[in-house]
Amino acid sequence: MQFIDLRSDTMTQPTMEMRTAMATAPVGDDVYGEDPTVNRLEAEMAARLGKEAGLFVASGTMGNLGSILAHAGRGDEMILGDLAHTFLYEAGGAAALGGIHPHPIHNAPDGSLPLDEIKAAIREDDVHFPPTRLICLENTHNRCGGYPLSPEYCDAVGELAHSRGIAVHLDGARLFNAAVALGVDPHDLTRSVDSVMVCLSKGLGAPVGSVVCGTREFIAQARRMRKIVGGGMRQAGIIAAAGLYALEHHIDRLADDHENAARLAAGISAIEGLELGPDRAPGQEVKTNLVYFRITRPDIDAATLTTRLHARGVLGHPIGPGANQMRLATHLNVTTADIDAAITALRSAVSET
Repeated sequence: MQFIDLRSDTMTQPTMEMRTAMATAPVGDDVYGEDPTVNRLEAEMAARLGKEAGLFVASGTMGNLGSILAHAGRGDEMILGDLAHTFLYEAGGAAALGGIHPHPIHNAPDGSLPLDEIKAAIREDDVHFPPTRLICLENTHNRCGGYPLSPEYCDAVGELAHSRGIAVHLDGARLFNAAVALGVDPHDLTRSVDSVMVCLSKGLGAPVGSVVCGTREFIAQARRMRKIVGGGMRQAGIIAAAGLYALEHHIDRLADDHENAARLAAGISAIEGLELGPDRAPGQEVKTNLVYFRITRPDIDAATLTTRLHARGVLGHPIGPGANQMRLATHLNVTTADIDAAITALRSAVSET
């Protein structure tokens, strides 16, 4: 059976043109700083985001972890959202490896951290408290329905943080989705943060890798942290070439994924027994490529619906065991015809008795 895979935008397959770019990429030893393709990717991403330098890493989790370790140390504290990827899905790496204390506050329905709550969370200079060193944002925000944070909001957080001597790291795994959805330059979303991580292996369609960007001084420290966690790579230009190809060819087409997600959301909203929106934002408009919905029929949970969809050739992502919430993600290997087929499969799966 040929499946329509909507579990995640990490399911993308490299195009033949991307594979050709990978096969023909000039390479060297990146640990020595001698891989020309890696160097070009790092410089290109940094330029697009308005930063001085970049660092190619194996994954988004590695990029976030290395950035946090570069900003803060043992006994320091970072403020982040209670639904942030860095808090929920990165194995507690900052605490386990860096001794950095997480201070989660509630994400608003759009994924933002309310400014007044950030202010309240910043520690006073008191021997009883861990010093606040870092604020982490996420754009787009995965668990809040793929919402994009606006440039104005990012600027406000940066201004608040810097006025208190605190750094800001942006988990920009889907940053280009945010920029395309908002119709802004990516630099508008990163100008007020001290570091940013962007995934190449999600909507951009590369098979592996992420890039961290910041000042040259920060990147030098992040490079050391990459080495500590075992992330030094050798002839990495073979995979960096896919990232370069993605930057040059796959950004504008993210709008197609957003259109397909909106189409999918409209179809879901018309199915009795399903309701759009994460638990904290019922009915919120789908703005990028992530579609969250709840199952309102009491006799069906997410695991059951996932099994029924699988039998109909559609792969989806349940949110937690026994839960009633699911996420579907559109990407470059999903067509409008696939979306229509998925809607039909959902309607049939929900009505199955």
